[in-house]
Amino acid sequence: MVSPTTSSQKERVLQDSEMKPIQQRLKSLDVFRGITVLTMILVNNPGNWGKIYAPLKHATWHGCTPTDLVFPFFLFIVGVSIVYALSGTKQIPEKHTATIFRIIRRGLTLFALGLFLALFPKFEFDTVRIPGVLQRIGVVFIIAGIIFLKTERRTQILIICALLVGYWAIMMFAPVPGVGVANLQPTTNLAAWIDNTLLPGHLWKSSKVWDPEGILSTLPAVVTGLLGVLTGQWLKKKDEPGNKIAWLMVWGVICTCLGLVWDLHFPINKSLWTSSFVLYTGGLAMLGLGLCYWIIDVKGYQKYTTPFLVYGVNAITVFFLSGIIPRIMSMIKVDTPAGEVDSKTYLYETFYTPHLSPYNASLAWALTWILFWMIILYFMYRKNIIIKV
Repeated sequence: MVSPTTSSQKERVLQDSEMKPIQQRLKSLDVFRGITVLTMILVNNPGNWGKIYAPLKHATWHGCTPTDLVFPFFLFIVGVSIVYALSGTKQIPEKHTATIFRIIRRGLTLFALGLFLALFPKFEFDTVRIPGVLQRIGVVFIIAGIIFLKTERRTQILIICALLVGYWAIMMFAPVPGVGVANLQPTTNLAAWIDNTLLPGHLWKSSKVWDPEGILSTLPAVVTGLLGVLTGQWLKKKDEPGNKIAWLMVWGVICTCLGLVWDLHFPINKSLWTSSFVLYTGGLAMLGLGLCYWIIDVKGYQKYTTPFLVYGVNAITVFFLSGIIPRIMSMIKVDTPAGEVDSKTYLYETFYTPHLSPYNASLAWALTWILFWMIILYFMYRKNIIIKV
């Protein structure tokens, strides 16, 4: 029979948890995060938005390109990170309230940073886009973090199933007010109606009446984070690494296949973040992280991981700054014989377009940004500068 924990023992547990980390960072997770963020920088910074190679574009509507994997991979990684950050606190109910406040504070900070990006540099509050990438990350972090902290694995699985099936049922069968029958068309589906009803004038400027990071589609995005939570708990189990990797790969294949099967009825679609998209991208994320875990943490092959590692440990920082700097460049004007242009256009048309084909020039500009940030992030990494939100 196990004796109950005494008050003095409980005090020592609390003190120990505050004085030392529960577990070291999972290096493969940082590398996988770095690969994801590096790819995000690549696809977000072409020299010419009209000259982009097909794999670096988002799917027009239904379907999935390599670029469409980037955001769900990041949300999946957020879920895994939650487990590594909060596992110790989860075992100490006395600290749950304070931890929830920290989760909410961090999520709101991410949301505020996203709003700042949307506002900068004009600060037009009347038309600012309220949804966005950082905003969705913040919301998913809050919901997934609290669910992990207050529930066990079985409950988390039930929540995942309920959200995926519930979202499918709502999108496929709930009538759309003012439109009629349920549909998955860009401007007339239920998610678009909710976005345009609750946030008129504050949506993605390219669509105006719906948003790819909209309100209703954030619910299945939470599931993407929860799949990461389940994966993180599996990786932290006291088990043979080979067994953990094998089962992670098995479930990665299962989820990917389930997504492809569901796609036949509920199409894979990033803008709607459909349930099939969640399973398909979640399965691929499991496979990607499992491969990194086997190569880096189990086999110890770490020689060439530094370029990705430097991106991974300061992921939010580089994403935020990579959104700010181009906007600052657009404010700096340069006089040319053809007239005044912004500094980005001047550099691009001076050093890239005269020497490369249009598509290669656009790609070379994006690769230059990756190298530029890699140099800065490497310096920060060597100085152990990690900026946390």
